Amino acid sequence: MLENRVLEIDGLSAWYGEARVLTDVSLSVHEGEVVTLVGRNGAGKTTLLRSVMGLHRQIEGTVRFAGTELGRRSPDARARAGLGWVPDDRGIYASLTVSENLLLPPVVHPDGWSLEQVYQAFPVLADRRSSMGTQLSGGEQQMLAIARVLRMGSRLLLLDEPSEGLAPVIVQRIGAIIREIKAAGVAVLLVEQNVKFAATVADRHYLLAQGRVVESLDNDSFQARESELLTYLGM
Repeated sequence: MLENRVLEIDGLSAWYGEARVLTDVSLSVHEGEVVTLVGRNGAGKTTLLRSVMGLHRQIEGTVRFAGTELGRRSPDARARAGLGWVPDDRGIYASLTVSENLLLPPVVHPDGWSLEQVYQAFPVLADRRSSMGTQLSGGEQQMLAIARVLRMGSRLLLLDEPSEGLAPVIVQRIGAIIREIKAAGVAVLLVEQNVKFAATVADRHYLLAQGRVVESLDNDSFQARESELLTYLGM
């Protein structure tokens, strides 16, 4: 296990109004590690990511990023500190070109990727650099959303269902990109229902049920129980 903890969550609970959706969740993500949150729809996975990013405020507990408690910091401040948010709707600016989408956010860390690095890692974006956001396929939008936070220099990527709705060949490419990100030392916290995909990219997995972490599995244990988990998730 790597020693450098990028993200530490301790005793996190979250509500929507009076409805509790997370209860006493604790987990960690280390530098250069990919960790998945696996669970059925409604288990609280996306709420957990939104709570880390500061987009959901009705919470209790502690979230530390790079050893610093985030407290009530705004989502903007968290992004500038090195948190990269890739939502399930990808958040692409439809009226901007690929290049403009990449150049708009500020570079927050000197390790941020240059445009040349982005285009080398994502050749399809180089080919579509002048295309508007509305002209991109779902897979191209997903690659652009990931590339944008890498260019910012984010140290931890929060990815929400990156494989959802994509063709298998595109899912394989997204998996390869995640492994490249990991090799570069960037940490990833990944919400994923595709168990087979999760097993190809992650080091560890947290299983969420009804807003609680019910199991923590290394990837070998996760793969050994793949059939059981597929049945549990109703897939």
